[in-house]
Formats: sequence, C-alpha cells, structure tokens
Amino acid sequence: MDEALTGYWYSRFLFERGLALVYAVAFLVAINQFIPLLGERGLQPVPDFVRAVPFRDAPSLFYAMPRDVAFRAVAWIGLLLSVLMLAGLPQRWGSIPSAAVWFLLWLLYLSFVNVGQTFYGFGWETLLLEAGFLAIFAGGSRVVPSTMLMWLYRWLLFRLMFGAGLIKLRGDPCWRDLTCLDYFYETQPMPNALSWYFHWLPTSIHHAGVVFNHVVELGVPFLYLLPQPVAALGGMVTIVFQGTLIAGGNLSWLNWLTIVICIPTLDDRWLSWLPVSPPPMATEGGLHRIAIGILAAAVGVLSINPVRNLISSRQMMNTSFEPLHLVNTYGAFGSITRTRTEIIVEGTSDEVITATTTWRPYEFKGKPGDPSRLPAQFAPYHLRLDWLMWFAAMSSSYDNPWFTEMLVKLLEGDRDTLSLLRQNPFPEAPPRWVRARAVEYHFTTPEERTRTGRWWKVRDLGDYLPPIKLRTSR
Repeated sequence: MDEALTGYWYSRFLFERGLALVYAVAFLVAINQFIPLLGERGLQPVPDFVRAVPFRDAPSLFYAMPRDVAFRAVAWIGLLLSVLMLAGLPQRWGSIPSAAVWFLLWLLYLSFVNVGQTFYGFGWETLLLEAGFLAIFAGGSRVVPSTMLMWLYRWLLFRLMFGAGLIKLRGDPCWRDLTCLDYFYETQPMPNALSWYFHWLPTSIHHAGVVFNHVVELGVPFLYLLPQPVAALGGMVTIVFQGTLIAGGNLSWLNWLTIVICIPTLDDRWLSWLPVSPPPMATEGGLHRIAIGILAAAVGVLSINPVRNLISSRQMMNTSFEPLHLVNTYGAFGSITRTRTEIIVEGTSDEVITATTTWRPYEFKGKPGDPSRLPAQFAPYHLRLDWLMWFAAMSSSYDNPWFTEMLVKLLEGDRDTLSLLRQNPFPEAPPRWVRARAVEYHFTTPEERTRTGRWWKVRDLGDYLPPIKLRTSR
C-alpha cells in the first residue's frame, strides 16, 4: 500500500479511545456484578473453581487471592486505567507507558474471563482480549502508527465478520430461505425499545435484511484486505451494519466493539475532521518494529486453528484455542429460536401453598417480565444474569447449578443476588417459597398494543421448577 507514514494517526487515536471505552464498560460490569455472580458467596464461586482447575488451563491473577476484596480492587483498577487510556495520558507519556497500561488492562480482564466460567463464556469477552492484546503494540501518540499493526486489526475484523457469516450459512435454514429476521427481533436474548417496531416491519424488509447480512458478513470482509480506499469502504459498510444491530437489540458490547475494530480500516482522509491535531512524530524504533514483527509471526501461527475452523463443515463459534485468548474464532446466531420462552421466578410469604396463594414475581433488569414494561436499552452494558436466564429457558430442565443456587439465595434474601434484579418484591422479609414458571412471550400486534398498552402477550406453560423452600439455614 502506498500510504503516508502518518496515514493512520487519526485512526489509531479514535481506535484507542473506543477500545478504552469498551474496557471501561467491561470493568464497570465487573464492579457491579462479579461478586454476586462469582464472588466467595456467588452463584459460581471462584474459590471453588481455582481449586478444581489448574492455573495453566485458566491463567488468572485470582489464583493468588480468590477473594472478594481482590475482585473488587482489580475491577476498580481496571476502570481507572481505562479512564486514563480514554483521556490519552499514557499515550502522551510515550510508547512504553502506553504499552504498560494496555498490557495491564489485558491482564486484569483476562483474569476475570479465565475464572468467569458460564457468566464470562461470551464471544465478546475473547474479542475484547484479542483486540486489547494487539493494542499493547500501538505505540505512543508521537510514534508513527504501524501499518503492520493496522493489518493485524483488519485480520481480526475479517475473522470476526466472515466467521459470523459462515456459521449462519451452515446453520439454521432460515438464513438460507431469508426468514430469520421474521423471528429474531422477538426471540433475541434481550430486546430493546425499538425491537417491537423492527419486528413489525414488512416481511420484504426482513428478507432484504437477511440478504444485506450475508453480503456484509460473507462478501464485505474481503474488502478489508484490499488497498485504500476499498478497505475503508468495507469498514464503513460494516459500521452501518453494526449500527442497525445496535438499534434493534441489546447485544452487550459486541456491536460496539466491532465498530471500534472497523476503525483501522479507515485512513486519515476519513477522520481528519476530528478536533485534534497530530503532534510532530518520529518513526517507530528498532525494538518496536521487532516486537511487532514477532507479534505478526505469532498471530500467523496462532491463526492456523481458527482458519481450520473457518473452513470446517463443523465450524465452532466463539472458541479459543489457547488460554490467553490471543487469536480466536468467532460467530453468532447460527440458529434462531422461533418462539420466546421466559423463566418467571416468583415467591410467596405463605407458610402453606394453597390454590389461593398469591405469588409475587421477581423482575429482572433487562429480560422481559411485566408485559406492559417497555424493553429498555442497556447495551453496551452487559446484564450477565439476564443473558443466562435466556439460555436457561431453552432447556426444559433446571440443571444449571447457578440457577438453583440463585433461588436459594432469594429464599435467604441475599443482598448481593438481589442487586442483580430490578426490584425485590419482598423488602421486609425473604419469601417462604419460590418457584419458576415457563411462560411463552410474543410481541403484541399493533392493534393489541393500542388496545391494551402492552408490548407482550404471554401464555403460561406450567412449572419450570416446582415450589421450593429452605429446610435448614446454611
């Protein structure tokens, strides 16, 4: 590529701020949710995990101290470092301070992911780690951006998008007959305020949307690997596509981080409008070039398994092949559920359950509950328990240990667990009994919405878990 040495200064500037912002959200989620979910008395306690799993299989700082005080301290340190990178201070101090802070952010977040078990088993966790590791080599703000590093970002973006396209093409037939969007907005993990409106768009627009999805995920990724301005055009199309996904649902920071990773496809002719000016710059030093060369070689070797996975007829999605999550394989929504089942958790203060017992529901922060409540926008913030409840509802059995542990903690009135919920229907004393009901949810039609004021219509499917109570104190 015949590009100016400073052709990616604005791109690096914007990419680093975007990445730091996603890191900040991720650490904020850890501050609010890690201890209730995975703390010493969490639903899947980390102390139990580190006793059962060798360090080499899941490297984490928390093997040294699997305690709530450490989880809380590391999360706050991560948030502080994210804010520093967002302000651009380490970058101004030079390449070494910048690399040191990016490395710490990667290490701290790796420590959460590797002990996070089910609650950190999402593809955007490894995506953040992979993008964050590459950023370690970005250099200070006065160093010319590395073209090689920009190519490594594009290679990540290619695997992310092309993998998502292939998993769909090989997966649910609705991606091939163009009907997936007929169901997606209603049955996705966590609808937002616009999902109802997207659901009721004309069928022809839904089908055109699936075609657009295939074009962006299967065709456009090859543009990233071409010279400018073609690469930038591919990046811009992908950014627009990710924007439509953000508008239609709550997919955590997946789409937001994908937009950030698109930025290295754009050279300075697209971004020079930013209200900053490049400082006088020097070329990267010899050690910096060597480090990026070693990084590129390592990425090449570690890409072998992800590439094999891409071309395999048994393609896996969102998989890491080594415990540091340096080069991974991605994919999303290879299959689409046709109906939405929700698990509604309820409690009662009655000592004895009768036909007249009144059950009060626990409302979650994001997932559907009260049919009259408008789905809210939470992304890029990630409500981990709400997402796991969506997965749990796909099973007809309650064989998730974290689920039964959650119910026990509701019976105990556990404050940490209750902090994960929208409200506590038993503010004075914990319930005597709790149960879980399976309920089918569908969006109301426009006519039903006007008549009833409800966003959802529901049908009770019966017990998911029959009523339980505490036998003895723990």
